[in-house]
Amino acid sequence: MRACVVRSIRPQAFTTRVARDATRAILTRQLSQVAFSASYTTPLRQTRGHPNALSSAPRVRMYSTEPEEVLKVPFLADSISQGEVAKILKKAGDSVKTDETILSLDTDKTSADVNAPYPCVVVEILTKEGDTVVVGQPLAKIRRSAGGAAKSEDKPADKPADKPTDKPADKPAASQSSQKATPQAAAPQTAAPPKAEAPKAEAPKADAKSKPAAPKPSSTPSAIRTETREKMQLIRVRTSERLKISQNVNASLTTFNEIDMSAVTELRNTHGDAFLKKHGVKLGFMSVFVKAAVAALQDQPTVNASIQEKEIVYRSYNDISVAVATERGLVVPVLRDCQVKSMADIEKELGALGARARVNEVSIEEMVGGTFTISNGGVYGSLMGTPIINPPQSAILGMHGIFKRPVVVNDQIVIRPMMYVALTYDHRLIDGREAVTFLRKIKDVVEDPRRLLLDI
Repeated sequence: MRACVVRSIRPQAFTTRVARDATRAILTRQLSQVAFSASYTTPLRQTRGHPNALSSAPRVRMYSTEPEEVLKVPFLADSISQGEVAKILKKAGDSVKTDETILSLDTDKTSADVNAPYPCVVVEILTKEGDTVVVGQPLAKIRRSAGGAAKSEDKPADKPADKPTDKPADKPAASQSSQKATPQAAAPQTAAPPKAEAPKAEAPKADAKSKPAAPKPSSTPSAIRTETREKMQLIRVRTSERLKISQNVNASLTTFNEIDMSAVTELRNTHGDAFLKKHGVKLGFMSVFVKAAVAALQDQPTVNASIQEKEIVYRSYNDISVAVATERGLVVPVLRDCQVKSMADIEKELGALGARARVNEVSIEEMVGGTFTISNGGVYGSLMGTPIINPPQSAILGMHGIFKRPVVVNDQIVIRPMMYVALTYDHRLIDGREAVTFLRKIKDVVEDPRRLLLDI
């Protein structure tokens, strides 16, 4: 009889214990998969084993079923192996939409954004601003989200909790204001006795008259002298290094000339509207100088060449680099195959490249290469300057401002819009005769654009 009692009771106790342990395991597994909100403060030991543990906790969306993915430094270009974390725009727990920027990188040529490939939640940021990173290095961990957000649904409960805390805070503020008002009211009473002591106040006035220099320093405010330091951007560091390499390696020499801009100005005034109507872009000076540079490069191919070790590399194509100043530094996008492009094509491409360069959207491939560079300092009012060669190129043309000056034309002094131009060249490769002839060719073409049509 006792054995039967044992067999009828122990299975029930065993079943209850197994069910309780299974329930605890399920609750623990579910709680570990919940993405807790910032307002959730209930300890795990208080909810474990509670039959209503999940219903008492804040209801949140769960993303643990989706695997985490690591965002890495993307491949930028063959010549770029590392960069610098410029700015981190998202932090752990933030929801990100598709193609939204999580962080941005700076390189020695341009900047690159690391965007979300799909709606996700940032799990962890694996780097910090200013760190140097290499291609393939992990940057952040993300987890895919169905709606692109991981927000707690108990946020409305937080708002009424803030209101009762604000109301009692107003009463002490009112009492403090009333307390502050009482000293202000008492201030005139304490100030009255000094006003009555007129003889004592006259003595300092007499001393002030005897020393007129004393009140002057107190009346004039002292100058504020401060210094601030900030880290140089990687693109500016790299630009400074390349400029010093250019000065140290190249045998730089600069030759000058001046150009009468009357013909080009008349060309723009006469055909500018028709050019804009047909091509949808304005006729500027840069397209004229690019075509003039192409004509001069084909006439003097050595200017289009470069030195590589102990060899001279001659090129049959003319890729013109155009210097563009941006807030981040100087960038030099390249116009490819200018020898086969029209002035309209050049103006369109210049406008597109310049606009994208100012918002840091120019790709690395668009700035690699180039056989000759044109720098236009005239847009800032420059009168004259000596540009620095952009290595590994061998020469650079510097344009400057257009100013009216008296010049001699046909033995008569007339007023003409004039521009100084400068050519800095590597004297190791380019002789003075070739440099002067090159600059003279540009002068002839710009002063008479009809030479482009006749190919002379």
